[in-house]
Amino acid sequence: MVTENIEVFTQSSIRLKGREGIVYADPFRMREEPKDADYILITHDHYDHFSLEDIGKAAKAETILVVPEKMRGKAQEAAKFVGRIVTVKPGTHQDVDGLELETVPAYNSLKPFHPKHAGWVGYIVRIDGQRIYIAGDTDATKEAKAVRCDVALVPVGGTYTMNAKKAAELINTIKPSVAIPIHYGSIVGKKEDADEFAANVKPPVRVEIKMLG
Repeated sequence: MVTENIEVFTQSSIRLKGREGIVYADPFRMREEPKDADYILITHDHYDHFSLEDIGKAAKAETILVVPEKMRGKAQEAAKFVGRIVTVKPGTHQDVDGLELETVPAYNSLKPFHPKHAGWVGYIVRIDGQRIYIAGDTDATKEAKAVRCDVALVPVGGTYTMNAKKAAELINTIKPSVAIPIHYGSIVGKKEDADEFAANVKPPVRVEIKMLG
């Protein structure tokens, strides 16, 4: 499984590159201004996931911004940076100008931070024939446990999401070829959470730690 096309920056800021184009998810605290995004995917409206400053750094005039339906109004704040805004609902499958997307409900089971009724999402993105799951801020929900993917990027920092052990349990259930921890080491969670996650993921799943800081 090739993962050289996947980069992880601070928090849940992710960059994918493939034949379909360059895709960012939840850009945040970007150190550079590449302005090369063909697509920017937003999982929910918290400041560390929907950052106008960082959307501006990643976007170009033709960029398509994809947001949950319930962010339709708030997303207009980013309209000056992008060419078009597309909204999605949880549990749907669609083609956005050649990019195949599935949305997975992302929510907390018991915690109050990301209620299910908010309509937040994770994404399964098809890039170069691979199904890449970007979980968003979620617990190990029944919908997350039903995901089928080649690569899974899952939060491990706890507090607002799964912790490292729960994230490993999810990975051991869905069994992607590769698992990549995100959402730790800055705002919430320790860098050691990635190591704990890796220690609890069972073969043959391969864990890759890509967080740049």
